[in-house]
Amino acid sequence: MSTNSSSEQIVEHLHSLLDMVRWSVSAFNEAGLFYGHGTDNPWDEAVSLVLQVLHLPQDLPQRTGDQLFHSRLTPAEKLAIVELVNRRTEERIPLPYLTNQAWFCGLPFYVDERVLIPRSPFAELITDQFEPWLEGAQPTSILDLCTGGGCIAIALAHAFEEAEVDAVDISPDALQVADLNIQEHGLSHRVFPIQSDLMGSLTGQQYDLIVSNPPYVDAEDMDSLPEEFEHEPELALAAGHDGLELVDNILRQAPSHLTDNGWLFVEVGNSEVHMHGRYPDLPIQWIQFENGGHGVFAISKNELVEYYKAVDH
Repeated sequence: MSTNSSSEQIVEHLHSLLDMVRWSVSAFNEAGLFYGHGTDNPWDEAVSLVLQVLHLPQDLPQRTGDQLFHSRLTPAEKLAIVELVNRRTEERIPLPYLTNQAWFCGLPFYVDERVLIPRSPFAELITDQFEPWLEGAQPTSILDLCTGGGCIAIALAHAFEEAEVDAVDISPDALQVADLNIQEHGLSHRVFPIQSDLMGSLTGQQYDLIVSNPPYVDAEDMDSLPEEFEHEPELALAAGHDGLELVDNILRQAPSHLTDNGWLFVEVGNSEVHMHGRYPDLPIQWIQFENGGHGVFAISKNELVEYYKAVDH
């Protein structure tokens, strides 16, 4: 049966929003998709897809959602859902790239294949304003290193309303997306996209808080990533044999770019295992997340300075 005839049958025989969600879940299960770009299961993925096609909010109140699930859709609406489900299953494109929409810290962001889809556990730290490490201090200068589409930088600006945030990335393509998001959130007066190879172009700049979600996927994991990840920019994922190719430089550069009481937070994901072998004496604190996630460490400027004093002598 051709795709066109199959789509016509679906449009003819399925009627409600719930019908389309159920059919989408079945299609996703049959295709054996990978989840992890905003959802972690086929039901949530299908609900998100259908609501986005219908231009409905993702966070509907339960009562409203229950009623809405039984509403009937127009043939054009059903066809639009079918077309998107077919692309998701046949091309293995992550849903946020199909809709150009992703959420981070409860905020909407534009995404496309120039940038990673946001999914960092940094969201929890930002929501908690990096407590207890900052001890209630409100940073006024923040660096988001390897900003990608600018999601972390923008969320930081929302969390710390008096702060200016430098959103730094080596990729001009990524910075175009970051700038678009900065403009969309009305933060061009406080969030500044800067092209730089890590901190190489930030001479003389110091920050109360440096946050970095750099490329950290090691060679073994790069070889075994699900097909969905092939749509993301490799520049933003791959980081050498042990995933720490950039982290080494970040740790070396950070002391001169942190204020006296400044803190550095870095996400290394699964490459956490390599950190223990590479830096057995580095006094980093691994963060425990309540909402899931791992592989993020914190270290103060003072600890970094003392560490490199010992190492370099």
